[in-house]
Amino acid sequence: MANESKGNETSTEVPKIIGKASATERDPNSSEKFYFWLGPEEIVNPFDIVEAEQMEGTRTFGLVTNIKQITDAPSHLSNYISSDFGNTATIPQTPRQGANVAEVNVLANYDPSEPKRYPMGIYMPVQSEARVRFADESGIHVALGIDKMFEYEREYQEKVTIPAGMIRMSNGTKVRVYLDKRYVLGPEGAHVNIAGISGLATKTSYAMFLIQAILQTVGANDIAVILLNVKQNDLLVIDKPRTGIKPEELDLWEFLGLKPQPFENVRYLLPWGLNTQTTGLPNCYGEPPDQFQTYAYSLEDVVGNRASPGPGLGLLIRVPDPWDTLGALIGEIQQGITNNEARWRNVRTWNDLLNGPPLMREGIPQSVGEVRASSVGRFVRVLRRVVRNRQSGVFVEQRAARRAVNLGEQIRNIQGGQTTVVDIAKLTDEERALVFGHIIQEVYGMYAGASVDDRSDLPKRVVIFVDELNKYAPGRRGESESSILEYVLDIAARGRSLGVILVSAEQFMSEVHGQVVGNCATKIIGRSDSSELADAAYRFISQDLKAHLTRLDKGELLLSHPIYRQPVKIEFPRPAFELIGHEPRS
Repeated sequence: MANESKGNETSTEVPKIIGKASATERDPNSSEKFYFWLGPEEIVNPFDIVEAEQMEGTRTFGLVTNIKQITDAPSHLSNYISSDFGNTATIPQTPRQGANVAEVNVLANYDPSEPKRYPMGIYMPVQSEARVRFADESGIHVALGIDKMFEYEREYQEKVTIPAGMIRMSNGTKVRVYLDKRYVLGPEGAHVNIAGISGLATKTSYAMFLIQAILQTVGANDIAVILLNVKQNDLLVIDKPRTGIKPEELDLWEFLGLKPQPFENVRYLLPWGLNTQTTGLPNCYGEPPDQFQTYAYSLEDVVGNRASPGPGLGLLIRVPDPWDTLGALIGEIQQGITNNEARWRNVRTWNDLLNGPPLMREGIPQSVGEVRASSVGRFVRVLRRVVRNRQSGVFVEQRAARRAVNLGEQIRNIQGGQTTVVDIAKLTDEERALVFGHIIQEVYGMYAGASVDDRSDLPKRVVIFVDELNKYAPGRRGESESSILEYVLDIAARGRSLGVILVSAEQFMSEVHGQVVGNCATKIIGRSDSSELADAAYRFISQDLKAHLTRLDKGELLLSHPIYRQPVKIEFPRPAFELIGHEPRS
């Protein structure tokens, strides 16, 4: 396989040999791993991909995971003594014989013959003294299985490659990396999870880059995107082109075959605030977008009606309920209001529910059905804290349809080729859970309950992005748990067949429910702490690679995809829309 030209070499010349495979009694080569020593002047880094000569003219590709230097010194004490017992100015009379040895995890074996003599590959151990070279782009595509995507595209005339970033090798080679659409958008697999404390906006930036790559390559008109803005006003300007994009960023966009453009056909849904009635401004950070709609929640919006059920009061009650007492009361309330039963006929606002019958009489809790008055009092206290005492303004007594929309109705009207941004940055945790839960319920209900005729009117895919996933699908059951978890688990398990795709992010993957993480086919890890990497959630990463994750730079990520046998390190371009608050200081 030819490498990129370097110096006076041309791309048609055989790449330079950088070392030879080495098998010893203590460190034998195997089908999964091999070692090679490096020439004295050669530089190799972890995450480089190399190729070694294998039996019958085939090539074995591998990912470098570690590099060690070995010498003929039996101990460190021997080196100390040979330098005149620790004299740093002394040159040893007998220099130590040493070599740099790289450890490599096997990725794939490639048979260049046509027709293939060994279609399954040769996974015999790489033989000692086999020559080793840096792999070039076509070789790396074979190593990762990307060549199979190209073959599928040629055979079926269907685009399945999604640009995911660039691998930069130690010898200067740059390699395009692709994801397989069938493992990102279904049906083979789905969902993307991004974790790490990799720095300001890195996780969100990559999610936006990946969604933009999906829209540009596999058909924007068939995909609806829903983005939840959880930090400042990061995603409230995604339709504005970024000025001052550096030439190297433009080159990377072009190298990946993408256009550096902002999102198109964007609509913004911003929350009603405490002062919106008088100022007309939504409850958001900074200046609102040029065009936006404001959403709010009355009691009727949360409970819903027979024709259009709401998200339910259960999303607002995030306290332990081991005996399902509050759950039973919530069922009574929702059934009574929805069916317009006699005792609930006058309950139309939050004030009616919190202060009037049948829950309260003259400030005293009343029993409801089989639910005791003490439990009713607890429910009222919890609900009052959420919708009265600590609310941001999104809960209103009556929602004026001309001034504030019903969020559920807006989600049901999503269209292919459209990006919907729902701002929750200034909402409380309970309000955020309500909004995210409402979106998940509506999307899941639209697709899970759709008939064949209904599906023709829906976008083929819905991509939902949410940050801080650990708040909605926590790994440990506790006070923050709510009924939203069940919907997230359903989407994680069934989303690939329904067409509902979750792109999520969080700082610590260990804090996310194991079933959600397990159902994410593609995992992306940024710089992380060593204590976090010790968690079982990261067991798909080898110990050597985990050590390197603690020192990734901003903009570098580790990418794990089902068709790759090993995770790879990638770089990606910054988004092409305005990044308010994230511009580098001059």
